[in-house]
Amino acid sequence: MNQPLLLHVVERLESFLGKLPATIQKPILSELTPLKELFLQQRQPRFLFTGSHKTSLQEIMGALFASAESAQMRDALIALYRWQDVNLAEKGVISILDARGADESAAARVQEELKRRGADIIFFVDDGEDARGPRKRDLDDLVACLDWNEAGPAKTKIIGLGVGLESRKVRLEEALSEKPAIRDRLLQVIDFSTASDSSAKQSSGAQQLMSILARELPNQARIEMIRISRDREAQHEVAHVLVKSTTAICAAIGAQPIPLADLPILTTLQLVMVSGIMYVSGRERSLRAATEFIGALGANVGAGMLLREGTRAVLKFFPGWGNVVCGMVAGAGTYAIGRAATVFFLEGVSLKDARRTYLASRKKPRLLTAQESEKPAKPKKLLAGQSKLRRSGDR
Repeated sequence: MNQPLLLHVVERLESFLGKLPATIQKPILSELTPLKELFLQQRQPRFLFTGSHKTSLQEIMGALFASAESAQMRDALIALYRWQDVNLAEKGVISILDARGADESAAARVQEELKRRGADIIFFVDDGEDARGPRKRDLDDLVACLDWNEAGPAKTKIIGLGVGLESRKVRLEEALSEKPAIRDRLLQVIDFSTASDSSAKQSSGAQQLMSILARELPNQARIEMIRISRDREAQHEVAHVLVKSTTAICAAIGAQPIPLADLPILTTLQLVMVSGIMYVSGRERSLRAATEFIGALGANVGAGMLLREGTRAVLKFFPGWGNVVCGMVAGAGTYAIGRAATVFFLEGVSLKDARRTYLASRKKPRLLTAQESEKPAKPKKLLAGQSKLRRSGDR
């Protein structure tokens, strides 16, 4: 599904919002913002590499992002001092800028590149070429890159990469923490391994990094990183936000006394929600595939229309309450579809079990809020990433 089509969907929804009372427009728009970031503003992550340059960037990339394709990564041509897109096989695309070892003229080029496109994460590499730890010049270059990164996030984070011995990792962390400009932005120091190290150690460092990146990147870049990392917790986190926001929008729209006029909007939102969950799982977005999945669940659009409009007709004699119930019906159906899509595409259950999840979720619409609040406590770091998505929806 291409972005122009998604933009058309969002434009139709925003035009429909103009027909709703002003009091309901703001809450719906706040839920719509995360969806726009996940779809319309989505882009590839941008990573800047600074520090020592004894180890080639091809080796570092092979170890961190695509251990299974390390040989292919070593053969890739990496441009110096300018942004370059790198395709990680079938996983996704990232943008990288290698600023290591830049002299005065090359530093000016790096500065221009960062002003044009800011980095999301800065990697500082210490490959052990100096037993005493990172050189002062390399640390000064890192501080300079932070100043130049005007187009990036206001608080671009830093990840230290130490090669080899644990003692080098400790010295690197101490050196980075000594500078206030770096200390406040330092996420973590990771002991990463190149292809010459054991595959178990290499895989451990890569998995740790993938989890950090899926949590810390800006919303616009997180989806592509989650597709690359296949981080299960991050996938569920984004799917949860997607289902929550879509359900809230559909419930609000369904509660408005505009018979039949809102049905195309509700149906399209449900299809976009399912296609979004598919995309997070690593599949391609497809409205057609989403339609087939919803049909396989037995969530027939015509039946849903008759149920909701029939409810609306019966309850028209109860002003206010009739609209509330209609909104609950629309919200419950959307939530049930989203839960079924989550367990099917992310947890790998059978279609039969997904259908059971759909039916069970639809029977308990009134428990939606309670279910959200009674979820088991997540690790503190995961909650930080989820709150970032929610804050963006409130802006």
